[in-house]
Parts: sequence; structure tokens; C-alpha cells
Amino acid sequence: MTTDGMGFENSADDDRRHTPAAERNRAPILEVWRQVMPVAGTILEVAAGSGQHGAWFAAEFPEHRWAPSDIDPAALAGIDAWGREVPCENVLPARRLDTTAIDWPVHDIADDLVAIFNANMIHISPWPAGLGLLSAAGRLLPDHGILFLYGPFLRDGQPVSDNDRQFDQSLRSRDPSWGLRDLGQVVESAASNGLELSRQLDMPAGNLSLIFRPA
Repeated sequence: MTTDGMGFENSADDDRRHTPAAERNRAPILEVWRQVMPVAGTILEVAAGSGQHGAWFAAEFPEHRWAPSDIDPAALAGIDAWGREVPCENVLPARRLDTTAIDWPVHDIADDLVAIFNANMIHISPWPAGLGLLSAAGRLLPDHGILFLYGPFLRDGQPVSDNDRQFDQSLRSRDPSWGLRDLGQVVESAASNGLELSRQLDMPAGNLSLIFRPA
């Protein structure tokens, strides 16, 4: 197992990549999915990263299809390698997706889309990437669909812990356009795209799960 510059651990045996964070948070996120999962359909995962989440969650919901995506072309092979591990074969081939693009490559799943899931992206990308995600969710989701965001957020412009403060500073030192986003700003931007915050759930390590639905 080797580690690349983005913190992914690369398997020596195949294309799969691993992230410790995904292993830590998969069980708490799964519990939220069990509460909010819409009727059978397709879940689009934005910024799938290693692909671990998609493989784990798809196996738990065999009546749904999982459509992973990532902006990094180099990530797609690893995501597909995880998808091949799912016994119910309900993970679609990974697709390249840039959230800032006007036309997302989702025409094959648009009629079946019931959820968009994104974990730990909007603070490790420029804010226009987050705005693009909210805009597309507002356009693409059906009335019964959900947008599920997971990650750390500022509250009233402030970190909720010293760990979040240090993490935010570390992100901004790597790229000034990165950093924890304020919860109020995210909710307001979602509302401007026709989405309302339906549920806000506290998660381990000060993270949040945010469930948005079409207003």
C-alpha cells in the first residue's frame, strides 16, 4: 500500500484506492441513508474520490443504482475497481463530472435520478464548485428527490472546534479558494436554487449531514 499526494492509499494489487476518513464515516452515513433513502432509483455520487462509499452503500441498497463520478480522470479506474466488488452489480461505470459545468453528463440517468450525494467536497474545492452542485441539484432532482451533503461546516462564520479551526487553516494555506463553508451560506445558496433544508443531523467529529429537498 502506497500513499499519493492527495492522501489516498493505493493498493498494490489493483486500482482500488483507500481513504481512512471514508472507513471511519461510512457507518454513521449509512445510518442516515437508512432514514432518508428515497424510493428505488439512481443515486448520483458527486466527487466519489476513492469509490469506497459507493461500493459500501450500493451493497446495502440493492434495489437502487449507484452512479459514481469525479472530476479527476485518474480516479475513475479506482472507483470502478471498488464497484466491481459489489455483489449485486448495481454500480454504474464511473463518469467524469465537473460540478461547474452547465450540462452535466447524466442524460442516461436523468429520468431515474432520486438522490445526489456528496461527501467532503465543497470545502476542498473552490466555492463555485459547491454552487455548481447546488444549482444542478435544483435543476435535476424530482419532487421526491434529495440532495445529501456530508462534511464539516462553519456556524455563523466560526469553526465549532479547535480541530475544525486547524483544518480550515490548513486548507486555506494549501489553496486560498478552499476552506470550510458557512452553514448559513450553503442553506441560502441552496434556497436560491429551489432547495430547502429538510434535515440537519449531527455526525461524529463535529460533521453534519444535510438533507435538502426541492421546495
